[in-house]
Amino acid sequence: MVTKTNTYPDVAIPPGEYLAEEIEARGISQTELARRMGRPLNTINEIIKGKKSITADTALQLEEVMPEIPARFWLNLETDYQLTKALIGKRTRVK
Repeated sequence: MVTKTNTYPDVAIPPGEYLAEEIEARGISQTELARRMGRPLNTINEIIKGKKSITADTALQLEEVMPEIPARFWLNLETDYQLTKALIGKRTRVK
């Protein structure tokens, strides 16, 4: 019998933190990113703060602005964040 053990992080890091680091490294402000994406500044700010999710459309827009980072990367970060949050919540409820 195979025993499956999954190790998940204890902290969920919103993909917006990675986005904030990336635009800072590129010297792009949130305002400039919002302009290039055609999105409201408030939306970008909420993604960076982890209050809003990165959708498939948003991931594609990010890829257009930063073509060396594929849309799939942003969606994978979002999925991992949501899964980690759910697992942390589940662990908290079980205790």
